[in-house]
Amino acid sequence: MDPIFLDQPSDLLRVILTAPVIYVSIVVMIRLSGKRSTSQMNNFDWIVTVAIGSLAASGIVSKSVTALESVGGIAALLLLQWLLTKSMLYSRLVSRLVKARPVVLVEDGVFQEDAMKQERLTKREVMAALRENGLVDPDQAKWVILETDATLSVIPKQAGEGPARAMEDVHGISQMPQARRSTVS
Repeated sequence: MDPIFLDQPSDLLRVILTAPVIYVSIVVMIRLSGKRSTSQMNNFDWIVTVAIGSLAASGIVSKSVTALESVGGIAALLLLQWLLTKSMLYSRLVSRLVKARPVVLVEDGVFQEDAMKQERLTKREVMAALRENGLVDPDQAKWVILETDATLSVIPKQAGEGPARAMEDVHGISQMPQARRSTVS
């Protein structure tokens, strides 16, 4: 019969000693790699985070993975993530390949059905975002945008009346407000 609570006391001791080593290593490496490692994530950040969790768990509970191997794998992933994000700063091509563009889901109160289908979002989800931002009707929204980190940004109509430089990289903006020019009579 397989043991339920404890196979060998040395296994428990290994887990108790390995867990703090891996935990401290992760904290130090995340601190060194920067805030992006734990900020709101895009798909690639999420993949690295999940992989780090898996490597940490393997190093803690698996007899076949040493703590040093686990920490080495975590360090390699964080280094790759750092290199990728650094290259995104200098290469538009890399940035476009890696990071999704923000997408307009509502414009001037009109749901952009094709964009919503492509992003697999429902009207209910968009309406929830409107309510979370204090709007009770889609007509009150200039734009609702699905951001690169999968959050929904809601821009009320009055906020979208002036120049909109922050909207330049958003996919699906049909009408870009321009800076108002004052006329002298």
